[in-house]
Amino acid sequence: MNQRQATYNAVRSVLTNSGVEFTDGMNAKSVMTKELRSQVNEILCAGFLAGEIELKDTESNRAKLADRKALMEYVSGLQTNWLNKDERLNGGVEHEIKNPGSRAGTGDAQLKALRALRSTKSDPYEIAEIEAHIERRLTEIAKPKQVTVNFDDLPEELKAKYAVK
Repeated sequence: MNQRQATYNAVRSVLTNSGVEFTDGMNAKSVMTKELRSQVNEILCAGFLAGEIELKDTESNRAKLADRKALMEYVSGLQTNWLNKDERLNGGVEHEIKNPGSRAGTGDAQLKALRALRSTKSDPYEIAEIEAHIERRLTEIAKPKQVTVNFDDLPEELKAKYAVK
């Protein structure tokens, strides 16, 4: 079973067993207490350990399965993820990322080094200098955004100036 479906099933089961009337599209996050979240986490952990829930076979994931604490941290994040994203659990709303771009450049070695260096500094001038390098690097590695302009919708003076001839 995939992780999304497993989370949905666990949340539905825990809420129903605790006497909460569950319906698809409800805002399940609003009724989840610490105890209910813990019960969902236990179900998800058991599913991973039993091999019932899909998990890519990677060294990192094998380590999670061997370390109960790491697995609990993983399933807690997994639960939060699907409570936010799955429209059957989030009140039927489309999920919006709170800080778009906040993970930009996480795979770039130079950015990692710059961010690590920034974290070691307390002088505002040094931090500003490093921030400038970070911004420059983000600009260098940014993927160009594909934009389509409908020139027919522009005001006449801009259409005449910028329309492809």
